Amino acid sequence: MSEERYGEFVLVRRHGDGGHVAELALDRPKAMNAVSTEMARSVGAACAALGADSGVRVVVLTSTHERAFCVGADLKERNSFSDADLVRQRPVARGAYTGVLELPVPTIAAVHGFALGGGFELALSCDLIVADETAVVGLPEVSVGVIPGGGGTQLLPRRVGAARAAELIFSARRVEAAEARELGLVDDLVAPGTDREAALALAARIAGNSPVGLRAAKRALRLGHGLDLRAGLEVEDAAWRSVAFSGDRAEGVAAFNEKRKPEWPGE
Repeated sequence: MSEERYGEFVLVRRHGDGGHVAELALDRPKAMNAVSTEMARSVGAACAALGADSGVRVVVLTSTHERAFCVGADLKERNSFSDADLVRQRPVARGAYTGVLELPVPTIAAVHGFALGGGFELALSCDLIVADETAVVGLPEVSVGVIPGGGGTQLLPRRVGAARAAELIFSARRVEAAEARELGLVDDLVAPGTDREAALALAARIAGNSPVGLRAAKRALRLGHGLDLRAGLEVEDAAWRSVAFSGDRAEGVAAFNEKRKPEWPGE
């Protein structure tokens, strides 16, 4: 396993043969991973590097803090901002959330403890969320006079529907793990302390598949969502054409017929 640090608060670990699973770890434990300007900038930089790396097949977003995934924006820092400071900081903050959201490979959040506000929005920016039984999630921004500004008003309805998202955002309530799983706020619920292990295991299974196929499937899922069926099928067809004549497709078919594990060329 190799490690690389982005600034003071973000650590990237590469797992498995070939390092095809990348773990992006939030590492600001003294502040329960509150997202400061510096941390946001580092998350964005790490995502840009991972997205450009053709060897990465899956990214797992984790936390090094034992009791929290991420408690959201650094309100202590925000309290010191002038209006001009806040305006200047906004693109940096958005860069962290869009950096995760726009990763071209499958992404999995491993959540335990508090995942609130911007912390939950980072998780929502992932394709899948694995949570342990200690998880508490929510978007409480209206309770401090703002709104979810890291994608929450758009991503939450896509997970749980418009009415349920409205109730959760307007009430600013925190949702514990069992209810979060029932409502679809998280996708898998595991024993306390095993969220990272479970997410990395799922990532390893996903990373065994074609890297060309994974990127094309994600592109079709993301671009087609919300379109009418005919338009969505056109998006799917374009994604299919991008893989149909690839080396991965040829290798996958050959490996199937030869009853062996594929050796993906990744092109």
